[in-house]
Amino acid sequence: MSSKVLFEQEISSYTKKTEAAKTFINIISRLWYEQAIELVLFRNQLIDRQNSHILNLHHEAAVFAENNISIFDSLAVADTLQDLRLPPSRIDVGTLAMEMKNEGIAPTDLHDFLIRKLCKAHQTKEITPRDVILYGFGRIGRLLARELIAKAGSGRQLRLRAIVTRDQVNETTLRKRAALLQHDSIHGDFEGTVEIDITNKALVINGLTVYILSAQAPEEIDYTAYQISNALVIDNTGAFRNAEELSRHLKSKGTANVLLTAPGKAVPNIVYGINQDEIDVSKTAIYSAASCTTNAIAPVLHIIENKLGIIKGHIETIHAYTNDQNLVDNMHKKFRRGRAAALNMVITETGAGSAVAKAIPSLAGKLTSNAIRVPVPNGSLAILHLETRQTTDVETLNKLIKTAALKGDLVEQIKYAVNEELVSSDIVGTSSCSIVDAPATIVSADGHSIVLYVWYDNEYGYAQQVMRLSRHIAGVRRFVYY
Repeated sequence: MSSKVLFEQEISSYTKKTEAAKTFINIISRLWYEQAIELVLFRNQLIDRQNSHILNLHHEAAVFAENNISIFDSLAVADTLQDLRLPPSRIDVGTLAMEMKNEGIAPTDLHDFLIRKLCKAHQTKEITPRDVILYGFGRIGRLLARELIAKAGSGRQLRLRAIVTRDQVNETTLRKRAALLQHDSIHGDFEGTVEIDITNKALVINGLTVYILSAQAPEEIDYTAYQISNALVIDNTGAFRNAEELSRHLKSKGTANVLLTAPGKAVPNIVYGINQDEIDVSKTAIYSAASCTTNAIAPVLHIIENKLGIIKGHIETIHAYTNDQNLVDNMHKKFRRGRAAALNMVITETGAGSAVAKAIPSLAGKLTSNAIRVPVPNGSLAILHLETRQTTDVETLNKLIKTAALKGDLVEQIKYAVNEELVSSDIVGTSSCSIVDAPATIVSADGHSIVLYVWYDNEYGYAQQVMRLSRHIAGVRRFVYY
C-alpha cells in the first residue's frame, strides 16, 4: 500500500471519528438540557467539550480501561439512551460501553442491555431543587459559581441565587466581580456570559440572575426579600470555623443548611465518598467539607486501610502556594509563610494527617503529616509513606487502586494515572480529588512499606468534592450509574 493511500485512509478514519464526536456532543447537550441527564466518560465531564477533547478522552479511556472503547461505542450507548426517557441522572457512558463489550452485547441487544443496567433509575425519588448562597467569593467560591451555573441545566438540582461579599455593591465592584468570574489565570476563561445588572445589584450569568449582597455579619441578611428560601449557604470565607460561628448563618431568614469549605471544629467533617452516609441530613444543619488535602488522601487511605491495614505512616504534602502567603517578604502570623510565595519552597504545618481520622476513625493516632508550599499557583502532591499489616507488591497495590477507580464507591474521587510523563500542570482541571500516579508507586522488598504519590487540583478537584457534598446535603443527588 502506498504512503499516499495510507494517508488518505487515515484522514478518512479521523474524519469519521470527528463526525461521530459531533453527533455525540449534540446528544450530550440534548439529554442535559431537555432531560437533565448528564453523560460522563469514566467520570470525565463531557458537557460543553470540543471534538478534539472528546476524542482524546476516548484515547485515554482505551488505555485506562484496557479495552478498545471507541467514540462509536459511546455514541451507540448515548443514542440509545435518548429513547429510555430516564429521570434526572448522571450516567457514565464509558462504564456502560466497557460492560457492553465485556459482555459481548450485539447492537441489536443494546436497548435491552441498557434497560437492564439502568433499571433502578426509575426507583429514585423526585428531586426538589434547592437554592444556594455563596458566602464569600474567593478562589473556591468562584469555581463553585462556575460549576453551579454550568450544571444548572433545567434547574432541577442546585440553583445559585446569591453571592455575599463584604465590600459595597456598586457598578465598580460588580464589574470587578464579573471580571474575576469571567477570567481566571489558572483555569482559563469561563465558557459562558457574565453581565452586570446595576439596578438589581446582580450578575447575570448565562442568563441567570445572581444577586450580589453586601454584609459584615452572616445574620444581617434577609434572603427571603430576594425570593430565596430553604437555602444551602456555602461559606468560603474561612472566617467562621466552629459550630457557634457558623450557626450565625442560620439566623438569617431563608437559610436551612451551612457548608464550610475548610476544616471545621465541633461540626461533622465530611469527605464525600467516605463518610457522608454516617450523617443524618434531616437532623444536622452545619457541615464541613474538610480540606483539599484531606479530600485528596482520604480515598486512597480508605482503600489501603481496608485491604492491607495501616500500622502507621507519614503524609508529606507538596502544596501550591495559596492566598494566605505573602507575595513578597513581609510579616505573617505563621512562621515561614511571610517569605515570598512565588520564590521559595516553604515548610509549614498541615493538619491533614490527624484530620483524616475524622473521616476514617481507625486511623486515629497512626499518621503524622507536614507540608511544603512550593512556587506553583495550583496543583499539589501528597506523598503517602505507609507501613501495612499485610504484604503487597507494586503490581498488586496498583491493581487495588485501579479497581477502585473503575468500580465501587470511590470512582468519582479516584483517578488512576498511567502517564509516565505526568507533572503538576497536567492535573489542573481534574474533577477527581485523588489522582494516583501509578508509575511512581514504590513497595519495599519485604512488602510492608509502601509509598504512593497522589496528585490533586487543590482548587478545582476540591470544588468538585464540595459540589458532591452539597448535592448530598441538599437532597438533590440524582440517580448515578458508574
